[in-house]
Amino acid sequence: MISATRKWLRRNRTNFAVGFGLLGVGYVATQYVYSKITEARERMSDDRISRENLRRRFEQNQEDCTFTVLALLPTATENILEALSVESITQELQHKRAERLGRSSAASEGPHSELSSGTPSVADDDGKSLGSFRSESYVHASQMADSQVGSSEGKQQEPPRTRKSKAQLWNDLKINSITRAFTLLYTLSLLTLLTRIQLNLLGRRNYLSSVVSLASHPQQGTNKINLENRDDDNLEQAYGNDFETNRQYLTFSWWLLHRGWKEIMMKVEVAVKEVFGPLNPREDVTLEKLSELTIGARKKVEGATEQERRNNKWLSYLLPPQDQEDFVLRESGMSTSTQSLAKDTSTTPLRRLLDETSDLIDSPPFTHVLTRILDASFSVLVDQRVATQAFRTPPTTSPSPRIQELGNNDGVKTKLANILAVISRQAHSIGNGVPNEYLQAMEEVKDLEGFAAIIYSSNFEFEATGTGAGNSDTKSSPGTEHRAGPELGKVEGGSGKGQMVGAESEFDNAWGKALFDKATEGRPT
Repeated sequence: MISATRKWLRRNRTNFAVGFGLLGVGYVATQYVYSKITEARERMSDDRISRENLRRRFEQNQEDCTFTVLALLPTATENILEALSVESITQELQHKRAERLGRSSAASEGPHSELSSGTPSVADDDGKSLGSFRSESYVHASQMADSQVGSSEGKQQEPPRTRKSKAQLWNDLKINSITRAFTLLYTLSLLTLLTRIQLNLLGRRNYLSSVVSLASHPQQGTNKINLENRDDDNLEQAYGNDFETNRQYLTFSWWLLHRGWKEIMMKVEVAVKEVFGPLNPREDVTLEKLSELTIGARKKVEGATEQERRNNKWLSYLLPPQDQEDFVLRESGMSTSTQSLAKDTSTTPLRRLLDETSDLIDSPPFTHVLTRILDASFSVLVDQRVATQAFRTPPTTSPSPRIQELGNNDGVKTKLANILAVISRQAHSIGNGVPNEYLQAMEEVKDLEGFAAIIYSSNFEFEATGTGAGNSDTKSSPGTEHRAGPELGKVEGGSGKGQMVGAESEFDNAWGKALFDKATEGRPT
């Protein structure tokens, strides 16, 4: 039996060897395939986690932009309210009315009866108009202080001023009310875009710093990208985590808050005088007429044609010229003991940040997004606040009833003085409102988030190679090749109040670069 088994094994030993070899090869191949599948699964999981972390960091960055705007806006608001003091003009008009009523009461019975019978409507109109300004109005703290100081010391220090007539005061009230509200809207829009550019550029550099740190020190035992801003880890890094550079870069918003708004105000004031100047405050105005006037003023500020809007550069309002950069750093409290920025080379981090910011501001996408957020903010002012408070249009919650209401209320008129009272009160809501509905309306514009995503996710290769952002011969601004300027200047559907409507947004290709799988169903059309 044993010898027979040995003979059988000897005869089939080749078959056994082949079989065991096949089993071994199969086992090794199975383990190899399984390891590869596991590795691919882990790699996909890490990639998904990294993308989710990046998405979360980007969304957090946009929230930081909102809080930054809300923190900076009161500075510009205070300056604009002091420069265009509507409340002081209102007080002077009320003083004139009180003097007129005093003289009327002191007159004889005969002349008094003739005066009261001859001009009752004028007196009533003045009283109602001034009452609308006085009710629910705001007086800024600085203006109250100025009035108190003026009552005690103004008589001795200020030279006598030429007293203006009532018509001149009403004209000043009209121009200042509209100019103040429009200037605040433009300032808020530009501050929103500037803050998005600054914080997303710094967020991108911080992300790249984490990538470079991970590649340079793989022995640290982690394959996760650090998205937290650890500014004190290494101040000498070429990317992102240079705390002093970031501080200096962010302080350049000082220019818009203290200088740029003045240029905006002068430009808006010229447009308002030209468009709204011929109107009488007692004139009846429809909502459609107000919309046309608002569009006319915006065209003069932003440009009436696509070519004019492309040529209308906003850089001088947002950033100082190079010979004023050191002045801005000194005024904002930053140390300027180091080499002057005007003499810096294009390879320094701050110089590269400023150059890339300038490129982005001068790019067509910036003008496109600015027009979109201005559409949203002017819509809140005219469509919602003026329509409901001055024209007594009931507020709406859905778009479909809105179309019917506009058709039914197009003939409703109200005096321009009532509109001015609403606009005057809304200026305080634009600058100091909590929550700020105008800023919320801007943030709901999808193209604003798309513009921020493009900045956050593009030009990594130029940061990594140290190429200056301002070298126009080596690269173009991010996203400029993907879209053209919007076509503006038409009233949407014949009933959009204060909106300038453009062609369909062409952010699709750039949006694909943004590394965020955003849903496109909400994209503006």
